[in-house]
Parts: sequence; structure tokens; C-alpha cells
Amino acid sequence: METHELNIEIRPDGQVRVHVAGAKGPACMDYVRLLQQVMGAEGEIEHTSEYYEPPTGVKIRIREKETG
Repeated sequence: METHELNIEIRPDGQVRVHVAGAKGPACMDYVRLLQQVMGAEGEIEHTSEYYEPPTGVKIRIREKETG
């Protein structure tokens, strides 16, 4: 099973930046929609080269990691 990684950066001004790695094709948008529902906000979407690769399946498992 392949691994998908979400790197979520919350800046001091409240701006959130998310990078989805490993989810090929439009499957990464499943993560984006999930985060939009959880956060209740939408923002600018910028696709990486992985978005244009052949799609893969998505199974979402949430794991929290605190940095500091």
C-alpha cells in the first residue's frame, strides 16, 4: 500500500498551507475537500506535477503530529 503524506503549515497570521504528497492524479483533491470541511474554509489551490499523473486509490487515515 502506498503512503500519502499531508504537510500542513499554519502560519502565525492564521494562513494555512497544505501539501499533499504521494496521492497521484485528482485523488489528492479528496484530502483537500476533507480539510475544507474540517476547517470550514476554502482558499487558493495550486496543483503539483503529481496531480497530472495517473490516479491512485485513496484511503484516509488521520494521524496528528505536533512540532515545536
